[in-house]
Amino acid sequence: MSKKNDHTTEKEQPKAQTEATQEETKTAETTENTVEEVSAEAKLQEELAKEKDKFLRLFAEFENYKKRTSKERVELFKTASKDVVVAMLPVLDDFDRALTEIAKTDAEDLKKGVELISNKLRETLKAKGLGEVEVKAGDTFDAEDHEAVTQIPAPSDDMKGKIIDVLEKGYTLGDKVIRYPKVVVGQ
Repeated sequence: MSKKNDHTTEKEQPKAQTEATQEETKTAETTENTVEEVSAEAKLQEELAKEKDKFLRLFAEFENYKKRTSKERVELFKTASKDVVVAMLPVLDDFDRALTEIAKTDAEDLKKGVELISNKLRETLKAKGLGEVEVKAGDTFDAEDHEAVTQIPAPSDDMKGKIIDVLEKGYTLGDKVIRYPKVVVGQ
């Protein structure tokens, strides 16, 4: 009997070892599957994060594009009439010269008529965004804001580097200078 028990025990031992090996294999496979699932999930999370980032950047770029085009459109409408207004500047200069010459005569009716037409033209252009650059004799000359036509000896020391005379008015259209004032500077 003891031989039989020994023999049975020998048969049971390989069975037990086989079952243990199978359990270890299953545990290893389960661990591998879990690791694979975790790594697959991590990859998907990473891809999702990349796509979200890509979407946010694209959305921000589109918003910037909309703002930029809107600003450009507004700027275009502000300066769309620039060519016409620039072409009208010599007419304004002629009105100024005409009013100066008419003031030397006694023709009051003529002066009133020319002033009415001149004011009407100026108000119309002002409504379209035209503005005058304020410059007068005695202001300090600034090369950024004025165009020096000539330099003459200053009549006094305090007029050196200052504007002696304004030959032609300067104008802005909206915020942009379309013609700088032409001035004579004291040296």
